[in-house]
Amino acid sequence: MNQLISSIADRAKVLLVSSSPNDVRELLYVLDRHNLGTGLAGDIDEGVELASGGTDLILLDAALAGTNIGATCMRLRNAGGRHSVPLLLMSATPSAEEQGRSVGAGASDYIRMPFNARDVAEKILMELALHKAEAPAARPLADTATPPRPLHPQTLEVNYHSILAGSPDAVLLFDIDNKLLIDANHLAEELFGLPLAELLQGGMEQLFPQTQDDGLSSPQLLDEKIRETLQGKIVVFRATCCHRDGHPIACELRLMRLSVPGRQLVHARIIDLTERNLAEAMRSGQSALLEMVAKGAPLIPTLNQLLLLIEGQSRGVYCSIMLLDDDGRHMHSAAGPSLPPDYMALLEGVEIGPGVGSCGTAMFRREPVVVSDIMHDPLWAPYRELAAPFGLRACWSRPIFGQDGIVLGSFAMYYREVRSPDAHDQSLIDAATDLAGIAIGRMRHERELQRHRAHLEELVAERTAALTQAKEQSEQVNRELAAALDNLSITQEELVRRDKLAALGALVAGIAHELNTPIGNGLVVATTMAERTREIQASFHDGLRRSELDAYLTQAGEADAIMLRNLQRAADLVSSFKQIAVDRASSQRRHFLLRQFIAELMLPMSTPLKAAGLSLKQDVPDGLAMDSYPGPLGQVLSNLLENCLRHAFEGRSGGSITLTARGSDDGQGITVSIADTGVGITADDLTHIYDPFFTTKLGSGGSGLGLHVAHNIVTGVLGGHIDASSSPAGTTFTLQLPAVAPQSPAP
Repeated sequence: MNQLISSIADRAKVLLVSSSPNDVRELLYVLDRHNLGTGLAGDIDEGVELASGGTDLILLDAALAGTNIGATCMRLRNAGGRHSVPLLLMSATPSAEEQGRSVGAGASDYIRMPFNARDVAEKILMELALHKAEAPAARPLADTATPPRPLHPQTLEVNYHSILAGSPDAVLLFDIDNKLLIDANHLAEELFGLPLAELLQGGMEQLFPQTQDDGLSSPQLLDEKIRETLQGKIVVFRATCCHRDGHPIACELRLMRLSVPGRQLVHARIIDLTERNLAEAMRSGQSALLEMVAKGAPLIPTLNQLLLLIEGQSRGVYCSIMLLDDDGRHMHSAAGPSLPPDYMALLEGVEIGPGVGSCGTAMFRREPVVVSDIMHDPLWAPYRELAAPFGLRACWSRPIFGQDGIVLGSFAMYYREVRSPDAHDQSLIDAATDLAGIAIGRMRHERELQRHRAHLEELVAERTAALTQAKEQSEQVNRELAAALDNLSITQEELVRRDKLAALGALVAGIAHELNTPIGNGLVVATTMAERTREIQASFHDGLRRSELDAYLTQAGEADAIMLRNLQRAADLVSSFKQIAVDRASSQRRHFLLRQFIAELMLPMSTPLKAAGLSLKQDVPDGLAMDSYPGPLGQVLSNLLENCLRHAFEGRSGGSITLTARGSDDGQGITVSIADTGVGITADDLTHIYDPFFTTKLGSGGSGLGLHVAHNIVTGVLGGHIDASSSPAGTTFTLQLPAVAPQSPAP
């Protein structure tokens, strides 16, 4: 058909006159695919200008013509110099009145918008093929009772007949006035199984059964669809047609009126849906079977369902499945829902071999066996008398394999006529053996599991007896262990009590040691100044010299400075001691953004960092938020940074400290790390860094409580965990914190 349409399109030009290009864009594309010359005008004046260059068909938007459709159509036709050029009107607001005016204006057809571009393109091609058809003489208006003479196909333009011949679908042409089929292509002959001469002897009714699947009579359905077609619609519907041998054909029909003056002709394109329906039935049937297998349905009903599915895919076929016994020698009739039960019983228990019909031979050879004529094939020589009474003439069999390559059985297709398999039959055999292999394999697997379950029950019984004995022995051992555990608990409690006392003693000793220095210094200064004051008082009565008073005041100023320094040192130590046991209830809790909080916290640290020649890098993403205690968290970060400043870069000039924060994937946790490029911490010291009063800078101003306090805050108030790792390249402290801190305990 495409070659023929191309021959029409080489000389055909179509003019579309529409103010809405989007409405006809797809139609332009389809017409271009058929190599039709197309022109698009946005108004009538532009359409007249394009028509003057020659056109073979005009498609006009009725909205541009307004109420004066006749004058507009005449103007467009006159511009092309041909009064007979076919003109189609399309309307987005169709009405009976407008359709009547279009008929009066000589329009070939009236198309309702929106439309299917492919259908309208087909109508245009038909019009181009028919517009030169020889029109019969018009009948007198008064002679309406006389039916028109039948239009012989030879009176049509030869192009239309050629279109029918080249169409990829079955095509029929009906003369509605005379209720005759007047033309058909060779595909219509094949579809209905009728030669052209027989097709042309009847109307459409001969091609349909008396009633459709839904109970509607076929003549009623055809009358309704033809009535819609004659109104200018392109009618598409599904119906059941009838082959000459009586079997139904599921079809899709597309009816289109042809504009031949004085005649009511309907062009019908018929698409055979049989293969499509069979494919859909096959897909849904396979899905249903796999679902049955997955749900553990019994094997025989599953195999019967499979065979009925395959039999529905091909006329005249009868299917069976034979199962091979565990001994690998004898076959058993498993399923054959459409085969005579007496025949299936004759095959029960037969031993397979090189000449045992189709199934026995296929399982023995492990390969397909095709017997096109049972009565004359040597494989069936011993068994043809079994098949003859049942009218079976052909049998094709294929072995069914399991996943391990073992033959499970065979699938067979029987026919009551001599025939060989074609490609469609081979695809059915492939599908059937695959599905049968899955179902049978599942059954064997379940059977093997049942065998294992029975064996396991025996093993469980034996093991239970052994365990009972072991249980009695273990109970005795448990009683002995319970007594030992009681003694161990008493010992453990005593050890914990001793450890607590030892820790408390170490803490008290540390506090006493740290406070002893500032208090001792203050005591010495206070004692000295008290002695000097008594001396001044004694000299005051005997007469005080100015030099003695100046010396006293100088000593008093120095003593005052010493006292203030030592008292401040003592106050700082007491403050540090108080932080050892952090009180969560005294901390302010709030929601804060971590990036902003750290930036504000690090701002005061910039001066000492610059003085030490260090750089601080902050890598905290935006939007990372916490609901926690910013005060204690800030104290932890400050302690860690001060620890870096005091210890990490000793003996080095310059370096860097990196503060990084990341949220967990689930949004529940936050990791904060402070890494330096300093000298690192030795392995021995690393195990003691959280001990109170542990410091490597004894006597240099540190109390050894910074990391101890940081550890208490992280694990207590913040509800997290702190880790430290170190190497000669630097030290990293990592805080694992919850995004939402734990609630304060009730007082």
